[in-house]
Amino acid sequence: MAENRASAYGEGVPCWVDAQLPDVEAGKRFYGELFGWTFEDAYGGSVWAHREGEPVAALARKTDGRLPTVWTVYFATPDVEALADRVWAAGGQVVTAPVPVGDLGLAALVTDPEGAVFGLWQPDSHPGFGRRHEVGTFVWVELYARDTETANTFYGDLFHDALFGPDARPDFGRAAVSDVFPAEMPPHFLVHFAVEECEAALRTVNRLGGRVQSPPFETSYGKVAVVTDNQGTSFAVLERVRWAVER
Repeated sequence: MAENRASAYGEGVPCWVDAQLPDVEAGKRFYGELFGWTFEDAYGGSVWAHREGEPVAALARKTDGRLPTVWTVYFATPDVEALADRVWAAGGQVVTAPVPVGDLGLAALVTDPEGAVFGLWQPDSHPGFGRRHEVGTFVWVELYARDTETANTFYGDLFHDALFGPDARPDFGRAAVSDVFPAEMPPHFLVHFAVEECEAALRTVNRLGGRVQSPPFETSYGKVAVVTDNQGTSFAVLERVRWAVER
């Protein structure tokens, strides 16, 4: 198995992403052209996106119009119930208690103390990404928080080994909301997908009916632009040099 095709993830490592969309077919057309994804039917009416034959994300139909249209990141755990309890004890909230997703694993949705939503994933037959850290796949997630000190304390305690342990290679950063977004934007996670060239990706986004929320800016982890798809779902595209040899 290639280095980027991970078969298991330690606790606190981003291991999966999905998008809740009003129109999954429109999502397939948009992301299929933008990232070169192909699709297959998956659990409960959702579809898995594949890159070079390996799963990289899921698209699911949003069943409640009151819910936001978003990309959600899931962090791996060997015990989703215990981790949900730790989230609660540390000042977060449990939005959706752990539930089985067929024979794929157990999932929960939780928030941090400021209300940023993220997922927890305890794998069974589905460990998570088959490919990552490559063009057209997940590469990073950034938490935009109002209080980065509180966020660092919360996640540092919750995911200490993944962020700071001897084998830590985190795909997860923290920044102030006001660094990129208007001050009134609520705290949230922003999923980043790798692209060969940022400006070319933005041209494709615009052509496919999406829009640019924040034009390209430089970060410590590469050149980033924030966009929405043609259904209003925010995500980021990340251009970084030497993809093939970094991990």
